[in-house]
Amino acid sequence: MNAYVKQYFTAEYWKDLLLEFWHALGTVKFWKELVVMTIGITIGAAAVYYFLMPSKLIIGTISGLSIVINTLIGGTPDTFSYLVMGINAFLLILAFLLIGNEFGAKTVYTAMILGPLTQLWDRICPYTNFTHKVIDNPEILAQLQSGLTPLDANGNPYLLSRAGEVLMQVKDSVMSGGLGMGDLWFDLVCFVLLLSASQAIEFRVNASTGGLDILAKIINKFLHFDIGMSVSIGGALICCTAFFINDFRLVVIGLIGTWLNGIVINYFTASLDRRKRVCIISREHARIRKYIVEDLVRGCSLYTVEGGYTGEESKEIQSLLTQEEFASLMAYIRDNNIKAFITASNCSEIYGLWLKHRKRHGKIEISNE
Repeated sequence: MNAYVKQYFTAEYWKDLLLEFWHALGTVKFWKELVVMTIGITIGAAAVYYFLMPSKLIIGTISGLSIVINTLIGGTPDTFSYLVMGINAFLLILAFLLIGNEFGAKTVYTAMILGPLTQLWDRICPYTNFTHKVIDNPEILAQLQSGLTPLDANGNPYLLSRAGEVLMQVKDSVMSGGLGMGDLWFDLVCFVLLLSASQAIEFRVNASTGGLDILAKIINKFLHFDIGMSVSIGGALICCTAFFINDFRLVVIGLIGTWLNGIVINYFTASLDRRKRVCIISREHARIRKYIVEDLVRGCSLYTVEGGYTGEESKEIQSLLTQEEFASLMAYIRDNNIKAFITASNCSEIYGLWLKHRKRHGKIEISNE
């Protein structure tokens, strides 16, 4: 056992970790991120409950792997929840060892509540409620409520998913409007969109939905693939386990969903992480620089520039800001009647040192993102 692993078994390590957690409890950042993580994982639980479980699709997630195991052993929704938590427990150990304490601790929280939140959706708004609005066949209703997939006279699934039954109410305006999608494809698209949004939200605060996301972060860290590609690689491996319970067509659909998941999560992640590259030319550059450095706690660079028309020398300030910080800067310039020429462009990828708003024990940390 090397020194890196041994540290996790020392009292000093756990004492420092608990002290760090205690200090974090007193910060606004901690509670803000807790709310964000809860919202993100609640969206993920809805995606699993309303679109993944009913459709029997095995998208490349730990939830999908749990569905395979749950189906093979004839389990219940409660069994599914226990499987999700059990598989995540193993991966969480890897998260602490290979990614870091902050990521591991946050993922512990999200992984622990994913199963219960799935059950909560079942208690609050079970998808069988939708069937009463569109199906008047008592036999089919009984099969749906017992978790079975009812078949028509030809032996085909009467409804490819219980969540897809909602479509029957709006099929004239949606399904016959040229989309050409059946219920299964509708479930796939909705699940991918909701799951990708959930994953992007969690990654934004250095957390994850657990399971596959941990594997994806490990691939991302050590093999340097982008997070979307990492999700697709890990998901494709898990998706192949669906051959045990699904036919070839459903497995291929699941692989397509896994590929789409990687693409969409890259889009959402880039959107959430977008920064503003701001260039400002002003005679009052000193005031603007002071506001950026002292109030926004951001770095900036000053360049000497010469006007092409007037030939006058001036100073140009360049800085990278979040969307909120850029709005604050613009408000400051406007409220103080500062005359300035400003250009701004979106920047979705930043490498090297990026000053984060992390204050621990009164110190500002500079970390590498």
